[in-house]
Amino acid sequence: MKRWKKNLVAGAVLMTVCAGIYVNWLYTEEQSVANLTDTLNSDKLLSSDLMVMGEDAGADNLNSETTVTDYFAAVRLSRQQARDSAVGLLQEAMAYSDTAENTQNNAKLESIVGTALCEAQIESLVIAKGYTDCVAYISDDGISVAVAAPEGGLVQKDVAVIADIVMTQSEYGLENIRVVEVQ
Repeated sequence: MKRWKKNLVAGAVLMTVCAGIYVNWLYTEEQSVANLTDTLNSDKLLSSDLMVMGEDAGADNLNSETTVTDYFAAVRLSRQQARDSAVGLLQEAMAYSDTAENTQNNAKLESIVGTALCEAQIESLVIAKGYTDCVAYISDDGISVAVAAPEGGLVQKDVAVIADIVMTQSEYGLENIRVVEVQ
């Protein structure tokens, strides 16, 4: 009698798993990706405001607002990739090291997280002050803040506002702050 119940439970579990696999297969089949050439169609990938190789290389093909936005996106992506790489290396080192080295690696990880948080706070506050976009980068030497140029460019008042934000959010003095205008 016990054996019969065990077989019944095992069969029910097997049927449930098979039904789940079948439903998953049906769901993903409806969302299948089209032909690769259709997916990678250049008309869909490249918008009209980007320069396409082989076309006229005139400056009128580029939209300055798009290039500024692309600059900030590229800097953020590059910064995030560098951090992810560093974190990955530290985590690998922690997996194969002793306790003393793990303490050092934990301190490095906390430093990376603290730097990222500080940069994000500075960027958010600068954007909240009315600037279009901004990227902050903290290094050992100081902090660099790249700001999208407002109409008429950055004036001394703008630089003072940005420097004040940086000094309140970080431990850097005025001599370690660089404000760069991105046009």
